[in-house]
Amino acid sequence: MWKLARTPRWIGALVFAFAVAAIFALLGQWQLARAIESGTVIERQTETAVPLESVAKPLAAVESEAGGQKVSYDGTLVPGSGVVLEGRYNGGVKGYWVVAELQGESALAVALGWTDDPDAAASAIARIPATTLTATGRYLPTEPPNEDDFENGVQTAASVSAFVNQWPEPPTSVYGGYVVLDEPQLGLDAIDSPVPTTDVTLNWLNVFYAIEWVVFAGLAFFMWYRLVKDAYERQLEEAEELAHLN
Repeated sequence: MWKLARTPRWIGALVFAFAVAAIFALLGQWQLARAIESGTVIERQTETAVPLESVAKPLAAVESEAGGQKVSYDGTLVPGSGVVLEGRYNGGVKGYWVVAELQGESALAVALGWTDDPDAAASAIARIPATTLTATGRYLPTEPPNEDDFENGVQTAASVSAFVNQWPEPPTSVYGGYVVLDEPQLGLDAIDSPVPTTDVTLNWLNVFYAIEWVVFAGLAFFMWYRLVKDAYERQLEEAEELAHLN
């Protein structure tokens, strides 16, 4: 069989198989590179506060680049806009957030601080002054409203849409996220706001495609081998028929 394989016809076919396998191998390498690239962590300078307007727009969802970014925003606290959120943990301790409206060019929900005392939380919302404030803290996406809250008569989710319906005057323009202040207000404790982490996983679909291309490259050589073997077996059959006739 190998003598047949060394004929010009089959050497040419082998060269073609090499070319096809090389193309498949390059495609597999490209898919693998895509998988690795998608699993690369891109470092973000989230801990340097930037103007909120530079990373977010009112009436828009929080983009991934803005979520967790430290920002600053100037506005005036709105008395009567305070909302108490229950079931909020700080350092593993269950307690309450106090959230209020900060009115600048657009409205912004700001988490003023945390307490484990419900009376202190109620007192804080009653004492929200109409004072200017530079809100500096971490900008986070809104949370979806918790349906159980309506049944239990409590509020646990930091939902901007829910806040807007509770503020004294619904704003015409509001940011889609909220800011957790670095410096708490009204005698409250600072809210834990850790540096955001990015969980990056390898793109296994691209890895699967890369493996497929490697398999296809192997199939190119296998097909060449099968064609040579079939041709060799046909030669043997023809030789046996001729021998039988003679």
